[in-house]
Amino acid sequence: MRHLLLLLAILLTPAIAAAQKQVNQKIRAQILDEGYRLYRSEMASWRGTDLFLENYPELREKAGGYFSYEHNDSTRCIFFSKGEQPQALISFTFDNSFTTDRAKVAQQERPFTKLERDLYQVRKAALAEINADTLFQQYNNTNLNLVPLIKGKEKKVYVLTGPQLQGVVILGNDYLLTFDSNNKVKSKQKLHQNIIPIDFKADSVEEASTMHTHLPSTGGYMTPTDICTLLLYGQMSQWKQHYTLSQNFISIWDVEKRDLVMLTRKAWEKIMQHQEAKRQKN
Repeated sequence: MRHLLLLLAILLTPAIAAAQKQVNQKIRAQILDEGYRLYRSEMASWRGTDLFLENYPELREKAGGYFSYEHNDSTRCIFFSKGEQPQALISFTFDNSFTTDRAKVAQQERPFTKLERDLYQVRKAALAEINADTLFQQYNNTNLNLVPLIKGKEKKVYVLTGPQLQGVVILGNDYLLTFDSNNKVKSKQKLHQNIIPIDFKADSVEEASTMHTHLPSTGGYMTPTDICTLLLYGQMSQWKQHYTLSQNFISIWDVEKRDLVMLTRKAWEKIMQHQEAKRQKN
């Protein structure tokens, strides 16, 4: 606990701003952008599923699945039909608040748009890979969530592990598949090499800070999947910060500000030494 409190104190020092300059801010911006894209897709899927199950029981037997995507300044969740040539059954379009009472609903069976067809195809290909390749693991009381993203010529599907139990946040056991222009799998990788379940209680102040570590294979920085998960679940907890520690970097997610601080280990250690010296002096 004392160590966590010391870490919290460090966030209040002006040294953080200067230390961040030693980290590539372009990389930070890319991680944040991708993490927020994942988050918006997952939030639309969460809210869209709630609306679908609560209000459209007659469509359940027809539905073959769903996916979400950005549409202008909003995010749309599509439920599609079963069969070899699926079509859109119903769509829910959300603004950035993702409140269900402001969602725009379009119940119309229609052909996919070009973007929707590509999203469906890469999602379908990713699901086939999951079912065929032992690279992908599924654990008890979890489910694998497929999040297709298309931006320009870049096509990818993230696979996140979601908890089926209340009071648990799961980081890790996540994957990234990329696709070529014909929607064929180009590459696939496991992002974290393990699964990291973290228990939380919504009314607990003892969980102000949480953390996990990255092996070199995961990379030095907090991943977009980490950002997405912390955006989704951080608001349900009493967390203030989440730390990701790697060999050369420290990433700090501010839950309230919904922002990312990245420092080199060298800068971090200097700040720690400075804080310890101040503590001993006082």
